[in-house]
Amino acid sequence: MRTLLLGGAGFIGLHLARRLLADGHAVTVVDDFSRGRRDRDLEGMPLDVRDGDLTDPRTYRALEHGWDQIFMLAAVVGVRNVERDPSRVLRVNTLALMHLLDWIERDEPLFFASTSEAYAGGVSAGLVPVPTPESVPLVIEDVASPRFSYAISKLHGEAAVLHGAHAVVGRFHNVYGPRMGADHVIPELSLRAMRGENPFTLYGSEQSRAFCYVDDAVEAMVRLMATPAAFGRIVHIGDDTEETNIADLAKLVLRIAGSVGGSVAGRDPVIDPVPAPAGSVARRCPDLSLLRRLTGFEPRVSLEEGVRRTFDWYRRSAVAAVVEI
Repeated sequence: MRTLLLGGAGFIGLHLARRLLADGHAVTVVDDFSRGRRDRDLEGMPLDVRDGDLTDPRTYRALEHGWDQIFMLAAVVGVRNVERDPSRVLRVNTLALMHLLDWIERDEPLFFASTSEAYAGGVSAGLVPVPTPESVPLVIEDVASPRFSYAISKLHGEAAVLHGAHAVVGRFHNVYGPRMGADHVIPELSLRAMRGENPFTLYGSEQSRAFCYVDDAVEAMVRLMATPAAFGRIVHIGDDTEETNIADLAKLVLRIAGSVGGSVAGRDPVIDPVPAPAGSVARRCPDLSLLRRLTGFEPRVSLEEGVRRTFDWYRRSAVAAVVEI
């Protein structure tokens, strides 16, 4: 099949591209490389890669039609980016999608990447259960809060694609893995463990998350796009089998760092717990009943295995960077 990945040079996009190529797809990536990178991983794949600003309608007009699948992954993401410039989040995420909807043909199947941040307000207000199903009411506690700008942009996107395209909406829950940057909890903990930080500052140690390894997330995406009954629906993508608190996650990362001869090997850093950043939700875990019912999906990569793969990738990347210097 011919598949178009919009924002395909980023974290999930690259892993999805690798899987689609392995399945025999012809894959075209469009990205402005503001977050995704033209690195060895991307350059080594047989992709049609095109530079393009998806907030500019001319980028879409330059694309042909006739795609078997389109994945809309382009967005400004990451807590630091969101809090630093919420207006950019709203502008980029909204414009890129609305220009897509002006361009796309009705029979071209679309996957829209959304977020579990949609539930943050409801969970914090005690109105939403955890594990969380897709059917709960959504709450924006403070429309002026920078942190909510990302969720607002994605909720707008969900409504737009469900009314304006033949689409599946996937709400991602804490997907992690190699090549996701340094501003997310598992890579951040891994890089700090490699540096041998002691004391080891830990934000929000009592909070809990259900992390999903990227290969499992990609499997769920592929299955949803192959399931006619998923179209016109919002479906969770995540892993509900191993919810963990951040303190135990840090201990796992430190143990893995020591086992591979990292800079913390042979000694146990003192963990210094400090409060979580303001606005951070205390608990997040999806109810995957709908995803299971539609596709038969089950997560395959355990938290320990996924963290180990992620740590190893960042360790190899750090060594490669030193060698290149």
